[in-house]
Amino acid sequence: MKLPRLMRFLFSYTAIGLLLAAVIIGLRPDLVGMQDDGNARPENGDTVTQPVAPQIAQVRPAAGPASYADAVEQAQPAVVNIYTTKTVQQEQHPLFDDPFFRRFFGDITPQQPRERTQTSLGSGVIFSDQGYVVTNNHVIDDADEIQVLLADGREALASVVGRDPDTDLAVLRIELDRLPVIQLADDRALRVGDVVLAIGNPFGVGQTVTMGIVSATGRDQLGLTTFENFIQTDAAINPGNSGGALINAEGRLVGINTAIFSRTGGHQGIGFAIPAHLAVSVLDSIVEEGRVVRGWIGVQAQTLSPMLAESFGLDQESGIVISGVLRGGPASEAGLRPGDVVTHVEDERAVDAQTLLQRVTGKLPGDELTMRIVRDGEEKTLTIEVEERPAQDEQQAPQPQLR
Repeated sequence: MKLPRLMRFLFSYTAIGLLLAAVIIGLRPDLVGMQDDGNARPENGDTVTQPVAPQIAQVRPAAGPASYADAVEQAQPAVVNIYTTKTVQQEQHPLFDDPFFRRFFGDITPQQPRERTQTSLGSGVIFSDQGYVVTNNHVIDDADEIQVLLADGREALASVVGRDPDTDLAVLRIELDRLPVIQLADDRALRVGDVVLAIGNPFGVGQTVTMGIVSATGRDQLGLTTFENFIQTDAAINPGNSGGALINAEGRLVGINTAIFSRTGGHQGIGFAIPAHLAVSVLDSIVEEGRVVRGWIGVQAQTLSPMLAESFGLDQESGIVISGVLRGGPASEAGLRPGDVVTHVEDERAVDAQTLLQRVTGKLPGDELTMRIVRDGEEKTLTIEVEERPAQDEQQAPQPQLR
């Protein structure tokens, strides 16, 4: 019959078509269901958005400048090289004074000590177009002659305007026109990790720039100076860098390079700089008063340790122990005694001895300073009239004994 034969014919071609469709779907599944807008539209007209895998955003870290040449170019002209000379007495060998030696060799040496010239070097920073240069006191201490060399090649003899051994700072003056002046930054806004650059004259090789970061701020109790509030950096600071500039990435001064911690005498990644705001304070005081004027109350103090707190029967974790009081000094006259524990200075909690020192020296002669203390388990409030801090060679050691 023709009908079954026709049915077999149709079924065979239908099977072949389905087989081809299956092969195509297996090889190119992306060809199935393609639409222009990527959205399926059901019969009711609502739009259904197909889920799309989230894309991973390529976030690139903020990069610092590829070069700090602009910062250096701004600051470098205001950084100077300092060369000092002084005459020292060279004593003759003690052997020449021995009678036995003279008996056989006679008087073959002059009796007067011989003189020799000693030279040293350092760096400095021009703070004013009037010729004021700030450097470290140890750079120019006892120098007979101070020569200043500018980055533009000019030279000048410098005079000492004033010195402050308590901070290891000194102010010089040179007589030159058209002087470049350093730009200042707010060093109190420095953060650990900020990029800094040290400019100076290490080993006398000429002006050199090194780079590092701020490793710490407020470093004290290092035994370097009386007043310590150093910026610590890993920028290379070597002999000859003393008195030079520590600048930020914008070329503004944040500190005066002063010292290094080293077991070999060379750079080991631990350098210290005096904050710029302290240098400005010393400069202003020396220029205006001829000396640095600071407050003083005549005490020795130490930070309260847990062991001391236990011995005094105190349950507090911070405070200051008065270990000595100068007889007749401001603190003595106000009734402060050795053994008193200071808990508050000017209504602020006393943290450590360095904090007390900074608060006292920040006062002017005639100002009043209030303290809350604990004595024999009782709290007292004392008011001390601040006097001017004597020079280092005029200070008397506070007495540890009770009055």
